Amino acid sequence: MVTFKEQLYAWRGVIFALFLRELQSKFNDKFGLGWAFLEPFVFILALSFFRSLLNDGDVHSIPLFIFMMIGLMGLQTFTTLMNGVSTSIRRNKPLYAFRQVQPMAAIITAGFLETAIKTIVVFLLIIALYLLDETFVINEPLLLITLFILLCIFGTSIGLCFAIATAFVPEVDKIKSMLSRPLLFISCVFFSLKDVPEEVWPYLTWNPLVHFNELARYACFESYGQDGVSLSFIIKVTLSFLFLSLSMYHITWKRVLSR
Repeated sequence: MVTFKEQLYAWRGVIFALFLRELQSKFNDKFGLGWAFLEPFVFILALSFFRSLLNDGDVHSIPLFIFMMIGLMGLQTFTTLMNGVSTSIRRNKPLYAFRQVQPMAAIITAGFLETAIKTIVVFLLIIALYLLDETFVINEPLLLITLFILLCIFGTSIGLCFAIATAFVPEVDKIKSMLSRPLLFISCVFFSLKDVPEEVWPYLTWNPLVHFNELARYACFESYGQDGVSLSFIIKVTLSFLFLSLSMYHITWKRVLSR
């Protein structure tokens, strides 16, 4: 009889092997991890330039570049986790012939890899801020870390829901792409919630990314405030989607293997 400890060792070996496989396939060009840093950095610069045409200087007490960096990194962390996890089951389908490899191992690997990459990118951006002389003291570092962890769990949960749905209805992948496109404009990346009238807030604050981005800015700059957003809403939404995605997986994972 296989003990629980032996099962954990087997899972660790499978996840590590999948991690190396994912890492090799993701960074198989000359630039490697450099792309993961250069893409958001250039995008942040471009967004900062266009935003400066509308309003030069600080955005509600936050330097423009930092304002854009927080919003864009929040959005990209969510989208890369969602996309990476949503395609992980399909990408690793040939490996399910081995009894040790299960879809959950591919999901955990994809989620961990994307989280690790974004963590490294955040540290590289912090170094870039230091070199650009844009240093500041984080107001609530514990809140910022909590938001990042919750965002990673939320993105992974949404990705798992799409992964299971796509296994049964492949067209769901197109719906996912269509729903992802407007997120840049409705997630308070390019603008602040304070830039729009309060009457419009209920139409924007249903989006959890608005709460993530606005609270992340408040965590860095106390003067920014936290009007219209709530940490409890983020926790409730994240736990709800985590429970939903795990329930969907528990009910359907054997049928997913056969498809």
